[in-house]
Amino acid sequence: MPTDTDANPLSAAPPGSAWSDRLLSISRHDLPASIVVFLVALPLSLGIAIASDAPIAAGLIAAAVGGIVVGFLGGSPLQVSGPAAGLTVVVAETIHQFGWKTTCFITTAAGLLQILFGLSRIARAALAIAPVVVHAMLAGIGVTIALQQVHVLLGGASRTSAFENITELPGQLLNAHGDDFVVGVIVIGIIVAWRRVPDRVGLIPGPLVAVLMGTVLSLVLPGSPDRIEIDSSLFDATGLPVPPSGNWAGVALAALTIALIAGVESLLSAVAVDKLHTGRRTNFDRELVAQGAANMTSGILGGLPVTGVIVRSSTNVAAGARTQASAILHGAWILVFSIALVGVVQQVPKSALAGLLVVVGVQLVKLAHIQLAHRTGDLAVYAVTMVSVVFLNLLEGVLIGLAVAFAMLLWRVVKVSVQVAPETGTDRWVVRVEGTCTFLALPKLTKKLATVPTGTDVLVELTVDFLDHAGYEAIHDWARQHESNAGRVEFVEIGTARMEHSRTGPPRRGRARGMLDEVLVPWRDRNGDAVAAGVIAYHRSHAHVIRPHLDQLRDRQDPHSLFLTCADSRIVPNVITNSGPGDLFTVRNVGNLHPADGSDVSVEAALSFAVDNLKVNNVVVCGHSSCGAMEAVLVGASTGPRLDTWLAHARPSLDAYLAGHPVQIAAAAAGYGEAAQLSMVNVAVQLETLRRHPVIRRAAAARGLTVSGLFFDISTACMLEVTTDGVSEFDVCAVR
Repeated sequence: MPTDTDANPLSAAPPGSAWSDRLLSISRHDLPASIVVFLVALPLSLGIAIASDAPIAAGLIAAAVGGIVVGFLGGSPLQVSGPAAGLTVVVAETIHQFGWKTTCFITTAAGLLQILFGLSRIARAALAIAPVVVHAMLAGIGVTIALQQVHVLLGGASRTSAFENITELPGQLLNAHGDDFVVGVIVIGIIVAWRRVPDRVGLIPGPLVAVLMGTVLSLVLPGSPDRIEIDSSLFDATGLPVPPSGNWAGVALAALTIALIAGVESLLSAVAVDKLHTGRRTNFDRELVAQGAANMTSGILGGLPVTGVIVRSSTNVAAGARTQASAILHGAWILVFSIALVGVVQQVPKSALAGLLVVVGVQLVKLAHIQLAHRTGDLAVYAVTMVSVVFLNLLEGVLIGLAVAFAMLLWRVVKVSVQVAPETGTDRWVVRVEGTCTFLALPKLTKKLATVPTGTDVLVELTVDFLDHAGYEAIHDWARQHESNAGRVEFVEIGTARMEHSRTGPPRRGRARGMLDEVLVPWRDRNGDAVAAGVIAYHRSHAHVIRPHLDQLRDRQDPHSLFLTCADSRIVPNVITNSGPGDLFTVRNVGNLHPADGSDVSVEAALSFAVDNLKVNNVVVCGHSSCGAMEAVLVGASTGPRLDTWLAHARPSLDAYLAGHPVQIAAAAAGYGEAAQLSMVNVAVQLETLRRHPVIRRAAAARGLTVSGLFFDISTACMLEVTTDGVSEFDVCAVR
């Protein structure tokens, strides 16, 4: 796998042994991978050129340019670029409309646009296209390719539209050429069966084997299937593109279409490739500039448009490539093949490549994508986009798909749920409003509110993340009208948007973090009576949420733990243990102490009640940093007669600390100060004291009661576990 230091392997390399190590890595990993990718890319490049109605050499030129140019300049370390099936339809339409030489000009212009997009640093914006639209676009392209190539498979020629390909297919079946059909079916069969061959044999690309076998069989079997024709060498095929003689608006639209589709496909492919390895991540802007440079080069030389190809890229990763050298070398092999072995290409039957393309087209329609669209509720977007791409054209299909996706998104975002029902066991009615409450929700909202009986008590539960003035006014006016008819309305606001904000300024989406701040932040910023303000906020926001739970506990309590902690105001047991009402039986005193002599009647009573009557399963002692009690014990300062008497119970903890208790050593090694060390030792000493207590000993023996210790670090808001002989961290917090 590549590392974060991997860069272009053929750029300025380190001298000496580092350079030799790099060459050794390339020879061991990238060179073999490049051969595998070359064998995969070769038949696909030929087939895509044929499917696009472009010169055969154009596919080879694009494959070589994509490998070499993008390999040198690209921002994705393991992506392989070349001609792709995703551009087949739009390229074929462009060739039919403008001719081949002007299409090369359009490819060059598209590359220039991609370079400008990359330099503008907007590459990531292309990733904002809904994945379901991209998946459906590829599926539509796959269906189109399959419909076209079925005719070639049967010995005919593809039609100009999907509708014609479908309607004329029965006639083509009746007039099928047996020799072409047999070769094509054999190719399809080999590719499908190749997935089940042993892994060692499977290292050879199935498409290459299928096309070679189809070619050999076409030479020995009776018949004369149509074969690929190359009128000139690769050098003769190159030539400068020709600007259009008119219709510049159509040319500009075609260039923009190719630039956008090729760019988006390259970026999505790069994202997918990044998920296949753990090395350097893609620089998307640089990758888009490299794709643009490759398209300009390919267009100037007479090649097809270039884009990142997931099939070749995933093969590259699976073959063990480490750097971009693999993509560069694969392009070099294609270049050598195109120059030296053109005669071999001319022996390949068109039906063999048609069979390959039928499989490629079918594989673009992925069942996993359809299932995902169904699970996420986007099946309609998928279906509309795919059908539009097949029966209209690629650009219109994608635009229609994006429009449908945006419409569904808008519907989901502005959707509001309004439920009105009588509360079970009472005479009160409950109105629940959830979602985004805007003027678009007024018809539904007012209709539901009108069903509330006049003169009843009503609880309005607002769980909304956005409330505009229209929504607020509708709810407020209804409440005022209901109360004027002897009814009573109580509001509970659980969501992030607040009614009071609707009157003081423009509507804004409430912050979920703001809800936590309201519950957890101190009261110091509240004006007036802080406790009274807190009670009002509690009733307004979350009393209603815990009321059903507390109603179940009104006649009993069933805590799972006795929680002995300090009286310090910064320690909030239910917050730091993420527990709720009824979970903790809490005992608090200065220094979280349990006197060993049992002299504190209050602590003893709480302990006995929790263990013997409530049958708690755990007894927890929780200390904390910056503890004033432990600081006073450590320095021996007097804090007043009453507190001095109480803190005398901490003397055993101080003695253990001074004697080098194991917890003190562990806390010091973790970087904690002396007062924090004493606080942790104090927790350990309290654990020892409690475990000797007869009530706890009996419960531990009878039903497995446990005694454990915690330490809360106030500065980091992290909790540590304290035992009688050490300190350990929980997974989410690290000891300093």
